[in-house]
Amino acid sequence: MTLKESTRPLRVLQLTDPHLMASADGSLLGVNTRDSLDAVIAEVLKSHGQPDLILATGDIAQDGSEGAYRVFGDRLGAFSGASAWIAGNHDQVGHLAEVAARYDADRRHIVQGGWQFILLDSSVPGKVFGELAKSELDFLAGMLEQHPDLPALVTLHHHPVDISADWMREIGLRNREDFWQVIDRFPQVKVVLWGHIHQIHEQQRNGVQLLATPSTCIQFTSGSRKFSVEDLAPGYRWFEFQASGNFTTEVCRAREFEFELDQNSSGY
Repeated sequence: MTLKESTRPLRVLQLTDPHLMASADGSLLGVNTRDSLDAVIAEVLKSHGQPDLILATGDIAQDGSEGAYRVFGDRLGAFSGASAWIAGNHDQVGHLAEVAARYDADRRHIVQGGWQFILLDSSVPGKVFGELAKSELDFLAGMLEQHPDLPALVTLHHHPVDISADWMREIGLRNREDFWQVIDRFPQVKVVLWGHIHQIHEQQRNGVQLLATPSTCIQFTSGSRKFSVEDLAPGYRWFEFQASGNFTTEVCRAREFEFELDQNSSGY
């Protein structure tokens, strides 16, 4: 490793909610989800280059098929860095875990670049809302206790705070109080990151940056009372982490991707 490589920030890419399907022509509200993911990956390489780590934060598959997860793993072959995947409400946890293991993408705790990354499974079989089992909360606390001096990013699929879209109020993390009781014990937590809401969300809570990111396919309308999608390009979030605990982040979109969105749907 050269001096330049050792002192540069750690580059981390978040991809979320690809909603891939076994069929190559699988579409969600008129958007071919493989094509939109391809467009996002191309934009990452064009605008930012190679990440050191990719965090895939759920709803990787719409149909829960092994084929969809294999497609995702193959698409990530465009990157040289390792990846880690967690489940969302549309995922089939068994299939995801099996395929993720083949791609060495099943790590739940990663120490890299002077940071620690803790990945939680908030999925509940057959439900849209999320919940963290006691075992997940114990895992979170245990990892933070083991590494008190490492700044931490904690990621899960479901939103642990209310957002402006009223219809999503009941489909976030149900036991968020239990989650925050753990987080609040550990001042080294700098970031809580999630997917699920298909839109940008950024706020501060007790010194922790709370972040959500656009989907690599369709986007939900911010501030909508009922289910609604808006004609925004698919996107991703990019981080650069310093070992000091400082970081920068930005959301970028694949604005050149052309699609015809079905805006009359009442759900997905």
